[in-house]
Amino acid sequence: MITVDEIMTSKPFTLPGTATLADAIRVMAEKSIRHIPIVDAEGKLEGLVTRHDVLAALDSTLRAKTERRDPATITLAEIMTRDVVTVDGGANLRRAALFLEEHKYSCLPVMNEGRLRGIVTDADLVAVAINLLEQLETDETPERR
Repeated sequence: MITVDEIMTSKPFTLPGTATLADAIRVMAEKSIRHIPIVDAEGKLEGLVTRHDVLAALDSTLRAKTERRDPATITLAEIMTRDVVTVDGGANLRRAALFLEEHKYSCLPVMNEGRLRGIVTDADLVAVAINLLEQLETDETPERR
């Protein structure tokens, strides 16, 4: 059985809830990531900000002419998803992948004893699929080609 902790990104980039939308935009661009777990000073998960959340917040500030706000004034606590579904690192990877697909989630924070240990994303699962496909292609006998 392959477990989540075998493919997760360990030590994901995180921000506190007091960080701003502008901070999230910068970190996502600099680190080429689409998900930022929001943690408190002790490393407990408070929420999650995705690229979708960032785009939705930017869109709403652009549309509401009377309520335009600078992204530097919008805290991540205002836009983050609070009730985040998480997974234990020892969880079965196939089951985690099926859960992501069924619920249309793009990531699952990986927790251990109440602390963030990592994150597994749909991109991680695509990388595993590519690896498995490459192995299958390499293992094909000439008669099967």
